[in-house]
Amino acid sequence: MSAVDPITFSIIRHRLYRVIDEAVITLKHVSGSAITNEGHDLMVSLYRADGSLLMGGVGFLHHLTSAAEACKAIIRRFEGRINEGDVFLTNCPYTAALHTSDVYLVAPIHYEGKLVAWSACFVHVYDIGAMVPGGFSPDSRDIFTEGFSSPGLKLVDRGEMNTDIMDTLLNMVRAPEMVALDLSSMIAANNVARERMVALVEKYGPVSVDQACQSLVDQSEQSFRDRLCELPDGRWESRQYFDIEDETYRVLLAMTKNKDTLTFDFTGSSEQSKYGINCAYWASWGGFFAPLFPLLCYDITWNDGVLRPISMIAPEGTIVNCTRPAPISLATVGAIQSVNNAACICISKMLSASEKYAKEATAVWHGSHFAIFMFGQNQKNQEAIGIMTETFGGAGGGRSFADGVDVGGEIPNPIGRMANVETTESHFPVRYLFRRATSDSGGAGKYRGGTSLEYAIQQHDSPDGGIHYVVSGKGTKFSMSDGLGGGHPGAPCNFRWVHNNEAALEGKNINPFANSAEEMTGEQESISWGVFPLMDRDVLYVRSDGGGGYGDPIERDPANTARDVREGAVSEMVARRIYGVVLDDSGAVDETASEEARAVIRNERLGRVEAAK
Repeated sequence: MSAVDPITFSIIRHRLYRVIDEAVITLKHVSGSAITNEGHDLMVSLYRADGSLLMGGVGFLHHLTSAAEACKAIIRRFEGRINEGDVFLTNCPYTAALHTSDVYLVAPIHYEGKLVAWSACFVHVYDIGAMVPGGFSPDSRDIFTEGFSSPGLKLVDRGEMNTDIMDTLLNMVRAPEMVALDLSSMIAANNVARERMVALVEKYGPVSVDQACQSLVDQSEQSFRDRLCELPDGRWESRQYFDIEDETYRVLLAMTKNKDTLTFDFTGSSEQSKYGINCAYWASWGGFFAPLFPLLCYDITWNDGVLRPISMIAPEGTIVNCTRPAPISLATVGAIQSVNNAACICISKMLSASEKYAKEATAVWHGSHFAIFMFGQNQKNQEAIGIMTETFGGAGGGRSFADGVDVGGEIPNPIGRMANVETTESHFPVRYLFRRATSDSGGAGKYRGGTSLEYAIQQHDSPDGGIHYVVSGKGTKFSMSDGLGGGHPGAPCNFRWVHNNEAALEGKNINPFANSAEEMTGEQESISWGVFPLMDRDVLYVRSDGGGGYGDPIERDPANTARDVREGAVSEMVARRIYGVVLDDSGAVDETASEEARAVIRNERLGRVEAAK
């Protein structure tokens, strides 16, 4: 069988991209959830008839490979019962999903009665029936209290909704109308993908499309192997620490590159936790691909060809490969994010060792991926459940040629964004005191890490006098936004419950227009894990983690540090102590004093403090 001609191949390849784009647009237009249409916590991709990844779409990149496993699991489970017009659902983390809140809908695509492809999509559904509304469940100690989970069921049969299944799912959640909308948005996205794929096959024929798809996968594999051969062989290590309720956990990674293969070895990572920060095998597998796709394959189609040169070692019973029924609801902001970060650093260390590819290396972006989930009655007397989308406004890591992007997002989701203040205040009964970039939060370096975000909110016009929120992530003791090449890590997260009760305010007047944490009245209590009330005049203060720095801070151009001070990204104290940059009364660089300050820093590193004095 001859290969498809190059022009037809190029046309089919671009049409496949358009299929995904149209399906994503459809999903966002149908969904009513801010986490989906504002935060872009979604994914749509295409898969071959055997379930292997054909073309990865935009959204959270962890899901490209996990959805491939979801397709394969459905193929195994429903062998002989996969019909044209079917749509299948799975959200079991021990089958394919990242956590129970991430519901996958996968749909077969037939042409003239023959299975030719699959489409798959996911969203973080509005509610999943867990013991805590929204699904992020810090108090769960097993998967059974983290909401419904299914290894696979047929939601749509030959184009007809299985209403008994849909009714059962909606009977287990707190906001059935919103969950129904989430599921409907994914059904609509799969319908569009199927219609566009069928039209593509109709125009070019099943043989030509199949040849083009196979060529696309083979092309990606060859391109990726060629790139790996250009990079140095070696072994690179990284580690992530985080704390939950005074317990410390670690994710260790050793990445080995040998010729045209890569191995990711997580041996030495902590044993699985009683808390829901664990992740299962397929979540870790997708976790390191999330930074690998954009860092190593930015100009290569993301498909099964990229997966072939990769292997993973993840010991069973650890937080990166937990065993059922370990809790897993917080995996996406727990172990999975640590896998992202560790892989980002190992890959970037390898890239930094290559003159040709050093410009692609980066320090860690948004290492904590903190999440604040809220639930309760809003000002319209409606059930309000959802995430504060600031979690998608992470700080960019410094690179070998430029500073990190301030409040710049994150690598695993190229299209993520946070909602504006007005959108959040219209959905939840809260008002913002302030939301802004945070001084001194970006990791110091020759190229500074991006600054993080800080904000404070109060309840406002709530019929119940307030709302509840969930603080989850990986604690506040450790920075997870690692620097690179001598760059410093970004500042860690910080969460404070500000009590504005009568005892805390005795003799004081509350400041309703506080513009910083320092200006807030009341007793400030540090928190890092659990479910809390936001009632009456109390305040929730959140500071996200800064991006990691790249390179030695005292090699930074002093003029850039002076600009940072003027713009509020860096304080004068940090400029002097960390960067060795001294400013005069006008804010200009005092070159003589700066040279002396940098000499002091160099001598301190060498243990020659007295000589420097």
